Amino acid sequence: MINGNVIFSDENEEFSTFIKNAYKFLKTDYPKFFKMDNLSKLAFLAADVLLKSENLNEEENNIALIFSNKASSLNTDRKHQASIENEAEYFPSPAVFVYTLPNICLGEISIKRKLYSENSFFIFDRFNAEHLQLYANNLLRSEKTEKVLCGWVDFDENSYEAFLYLVEKEGKIEHNTEEINRLYNIL
Repeated sequence: MINGNVIFSDENEEFSTFIKNAYKFLKTDYPKFFKMDNLSKLAFLAADVLLKSENLNEEENNIALIFSNKASSLNTDRKHQASIENEAEYFPSPAVFVYTLPNICLGEISIKRKLYSENSFFIFDRFNAEHLQLYANNLLRSEKTEKVLCGWVDFDENSYEAFLYLVEKEGKIEHNTEEINRLYNIL
């Protein structure tokens, strides 16, 4: 959904099928998408949907990224650990391990959209609107960025959630903890 409007719906409960269908439906063109782990795919696609409507500059965009979740890349980390522990088929792939880093999803978003501002990925027990609000407002007040893409992107097994929003200094909606929580709870 964007601003309460459903842009894609798929009844398929398996994440890999859902995300491939969404990628095709949204006409996302990014070959490295298929190398990403599931957390990165989810964050990348959610950000891409939101940023498509921003008419971004082709050269450089001053948009910071502040994401968070509750388990970092634990889902992919478990798979990597299982490949190490399997003595019969021992073949841990460095490519899998590299794509387990939460900053990979931020990096891929930044590369595609030419974002050259600050980016951070935080881990909390639960959605933390106060942290997003304080950090984003600080970046905007200090003029380190023009806009901030904030959110919660969490993936574990077949349970996943992406909530992103874009904030700027002179936005239409007040950027405070209550409003962020209200928007998050619409999901």
